[in-house]
Amino acid sequence: MTAGASSDHPITTPPRAPSPVYGFGTLAVHAGSPHDPATGAVIEAISLSTTFAQSAVGVPVGEFEYSRSSNPNRANFEKMVAALEHAKYALAYSSGSAATANILQSLAAGSHVISVSDVYGGTHRYFTQVAKAHGVKVTFTPEIEVDIREHITDATKLVWIETPSNPTLRLVDIRAVATAAHERGILVVVDNTFLSPYVQNPLDHGADIVVHSVTKYINGHSDVVMGVAAFNSDELYTRLSFLQNAIGAVPSAFDSWLAHRGAKTLHLRAREATTNATAVAHALEASRLVISVNYPGLESHPHRAIALKQHRNGMGGGMLSFRIHGGHAAAEKFCQYTKIFTLAESLGGVESLCEIPSSMTHAGIPKAQREAVGIFDDLVRLSCGVEDAEDLKADVLQALERAVADAANGVSSNGVNGTN
Repeated sequence: MTAGASSDHPITTPPRAPSPVYGFGTLAVHAGSPHDPATGAVIEAISLSTTFAQSAVGVPVGEFEYSRSSNPNRANFEKMVAALEHAKYALAYSSGSAATANILQSLAAGSHVISVSDVYGGTHRYFTQVAKAHGVKVTFTPEIEVDIREHITDATKLVWIETPSNPTLRLVDIRAVATAAHERGILVVVDNTFLSPYVQNPLDHGADIVVHSVTKYINGHSDVVMGVAAFNSDELYTRLSFLQNAIGAVPSAFDSWLAHRGAKTLHLRAREATTNATAVAHALEASRLVISVNYPGLESHPHRAIALKQHRNGMGGGMLSFRIHGGHAAAEKFCQYTKIFTLAESLGGVESLCEIPSSMTHAGIPKAQREAVGIFDDLVRLSCGVEDAEDLKADVLQALERAVADAANGVSSNGVNGTN
């Protein structure tokens, strides 16, 4: 079966990679982490060199020539991600947006893409402004499993999925979408940023490419901006690695080293974040001050059955969102009244964050389009870190009480997060 972009670039989608010999935690610690043969160092050195010696013209001493093309730290990081995502290959980029751009750049002008509607704001911006300018048309659909076949045309080359979606935490049945797409030789890309490779492995469910903003869970410490794409196809590797080098949006050696170090504790952080998000979600669901809670770990989630099928042990992950009584004013006050949750964009770090998607991460999407997919002005997104669950619950509940009361009474706030 082929899943290719065009007859000029046939892509053979291989079967899923064999199950790894070792468990996730063992792979996270050891994959792509050889001991230094000269010094015996158990942690790799940071290779800051931009260029590498050659023994003769065109004959490098080792496997590296120039750091834009490849670098020891980046190569080791890519090996680790490939292992964690059950992939043959991984390619690292300077950001998650760069990974998205690299994949879309592989499509010819006139190509058509089908995407879920509630995607990350940066992805939506790229699809509607940059890809469009390059002659790639994107169709957005809120129910991709239901109507994907209706949207497929002869020009359709790629399907883009976020599951869970950002910020409404909707889930997509990857296998169902992949089955429909592969009938027509169409590639399926899954953005797995919201869950991380520990909770979900999209390639195992039929996806052709999995992408991450490494900035989030994989690195996990809010000190690196990076992206990565992983896949099994040799043809895809040839195409995407060429573009990775030609476009040059690659991470530095130091960022690659930092992200690799961060990923070694991914399984521990993902478990703790899930525990905390589950506790917070239950507390919010029980509150009279909350309209609704979006969290795939709750039995009330409309796509809970998909989580049980696609997520490790049915985990909900560390992300959730909720609608607060009192409108946008209450949402803003909530984010200003939290003491542990920091008002900031991004997610997946060890520290807990809160934000208002309509005013921050998704502000560039027209209001009517936002609300059509559930991104209302009263929606608050939470990224639960690895603090103590009881502290996070208490913080959310006290901020909720104050925010709703103040919004009802028309009380203004000083706009400072974390104040008493």
